[in-house]
Amino acid sequence: MHNWLAPDPVGLHAQARPEKLALVDLASGRHWTYRGLDRAIEQARAAIDALGLAPGDRLASIARNSADLVIAQQACLRSGLIFTPLNWRLAAAEIDAILIDCTPALILVDGSSAGFTVPDGARLLDIAAFTARCESAAAGERGSPHDANRPCVLLYTSGTSGVPKGVILTPQTLFFTGVNFGVLGQVTSQSVFLAESPFFHVIGLVTSVWPPLVQGGTVLVSSGFDPVVTNSRLADRALGITHYFCVPQMATALKDADGFQPENWSLAALFTGGAPNPPANIRWWLERGVAMVDGYGMTEAGTILGMPLDPALISNHAGAVGQAGPATAIRIVDAEGREVQDGTAGEIIVKGPHVTPGYWNRPEERDAAFTPDGWLRTGDIGLRDADGFVTVVDRRKDMFISGGENVYPVEIESVLAEHPAVLQVAVIGVPDPRWGEAGHAFVILSPGCEDAEGELRAHCEARLARFKVPKHFRIVTELPRTSTGKIRKNKLRESLSA
Repeated sequence: MHNWLAPDPVGLHAQARPEKLALVDLASGRHWTYRGLDRAIEQARAAIDALGLAPGDRLASIARNSADLVIAQQACLRSGLIFTPLNWRLAAAEIDAILIDCTPALILVDGSSAGFTVPDGARLLDIAAFTARCESAAAGERGSPHDANRPCVLLYTSGTSGVPKGVILTPQTLFFTGVNFGVLGQVTSQSVFLAESPFFHVIGLVTSVWPPLVQGGTVLVSSGFDPVVTNSRLADRALGITHYFCVPQMATALKDADGFQPENWSLAALFTGGAPNPPANIRWWLERGVAMVDGYGMTEAGTILGMPLDPALISNHAGAVGQAGPATAIRIVDAEGREVQDGTAGEIIVKGPHVTPGYWNRPEERDAAFTPDGWLRTGDIGLRDADGFVTVVDRRKDMFISGGENVYPVEIESVLAEHPAVLQVAVIGVPDPRWGEAGHAFVILSPGCEDAEGELRAHCEARLARFKVPKHFRIVTELPRTSTGKIRKNKLRESLSA
């Protein structure tokens, strides 16, 4: 890593475009120009210093999105603190485990979660009280910037397969995620981002905030997703939203909700990720004038890959997650770490200045996550076509072997998702006495559809090799998901043995 100082895009734009709108809190209507935001951050830094926090301390939040959290994170950056937003939807015992791990000096709350235990040495402060302290604080002299490679954010993973672990982010990783997405997503000083994904997730705190701040654009902070309200905001020309992130399930909720008028949207693109997105769904949006742009990233590396915003390329490569950002190097390798040919599936590994240096309190996790020469193992299986576009085939741990053949559940899920009777679907591999493993599909049927197993089996048989066709189908009313929309396949496996 190069030894350089933490970037401060807000400080830059406070001088370069001081009256440009920087930040809006949609719930309260409060708003800040870059000059005003720069001053608010300095006041927050002074208030935090007055509370006795020192560089390296953790400032945690257990709260819904607000502009106050953006200001707090930026103040932590200038003070050398580590901002640690926690998932307020977790059970109290789950929050307790994370608090024990990160040992915060200060916890900001808004009442979204209750029942957790405040660790010894930590102070609890309501966000409204914190904001009042900040607004009454006198901004002091601007301090010297901190090292760009020291921890400044902890994001705890969603824990689809175990206890969440704290991913360390640095000013360098934040900045280069801003650069990566800024180039791939065509972000400018005129871009307006609707930051609605929760700030305890990388898409919320990093990808929805840093690209516009790096370029001098505008961030509109929403306290949470409501499809009717979001439809209204996307169609509001006065807001002029150009960039919006969602998982595919949120996009489905938008089109099914009242007020869906994509012809009135001013989006450059609707950016999706975090879950498989069938090509048919992408083309459905294109037919309505919306460029649905798939991308690929992870907490450990922010934005890695992204599709271009060109509708023809999106249509021709629907299902792909794009090409690497300018700060990213990727390789696709076999089990021995050898690079595979285009069109051959292998694990995606990543290197670049946007990649995490490791995990909080877990050096052994870093050793397992990186190759000896410093490439991050993503655990995702992908393939690259002749044009350089990468498709994520599946999670390595979700792949199963049936009759000696590798089977990738995402491929089966994409085929089933094309059937009109299927609303949602997840496929896992289960033990099979004859084939070693066989597919088991969990299906939520579309409204009005009843027993469709025979139809779905025939649909798969007409489109997939026989060894890929699920042996078992189960009709369910819901699929277990993490707070960020990912299906918890470990819970599906547990349901079969319950």
